[in-house]
Amino acid sequence: MTVFHFFNCAILTFGPHAVYYSATPLSEYDTLGTSVKAALVYLGTALVKLVCLATFLNVSENDSFDLYQELLKALIGLIDVAGLYFALTQLTYRNISQNHKFQAVGLGWAFADSVLHRLAPLWIGARGLEFTWDYILQGLEANANLVLSISLAALGSLMWLRKNKPKALIPIIYICALIVATMPSITSYLRRGMGWHFPKVVGFELFTSLAMAFISWQLFSACQRPSV
Repeated sequence: MTVFHFFNCAILTFGPHAVYYSATPLSEYDTLGTSVKAALVYLGTALVKLVCLATFLNVSENDSFDLYQELLKALIGLIDVAGLYFALTQLTYRNISQNHKFQAVGLGWAFADSVLHRLAPLWIGARGLEFTWDYILQGLEANANLVLSISLAALGSLMWLRKNKPKALIPIIYICALIVATMPSITSYLRRGMGWHFPKVVGFELFTSLAMAFISWQLFSACQRPSV
């Protein structure tokens, strides 16, 4: 039963990444190498963030919300945006379209995040003797992160690769990108500052990820229309 629970949670956590790759044109254009490169960039970015967090953040003895510490953590979290910029603009890829590039980069980014932050807790905890919903919720959180990562990659693609976008949409693109990039700090405030329980936070993440995906899709579509 414990092994069955572990595999269910693992499939829920990592399965959507494989499904997305197989069910979209990414598999037809063989963009796996692009996703692998993006995953490696994510790991390098995570290492830089870890060093910065260990250097500048104080270790708190309680789990209370500290505004200064959270603002500093949000600022350090923007290193992800720099890593995503590098993955989208500086790495060389085979001849793929902008549509496929941001999807492949976002997919690799989200998969690396899930492996780094969720594989070990799953392996240690989901095989326990007692059933718990925590690891199912972590799987749902990984799905929300997948959608948010692809949305951020799409917004980054519009910011850094799309030159002829409508000027009226530029502030909206940057605001949406800032919201997605600071989502970890937002959820931390909901959990520590407002006392939300984990299921409620995951529900918020799922709703927000779908909303940002819809907005990103609308912005991307609007920027692809020929200007008149």
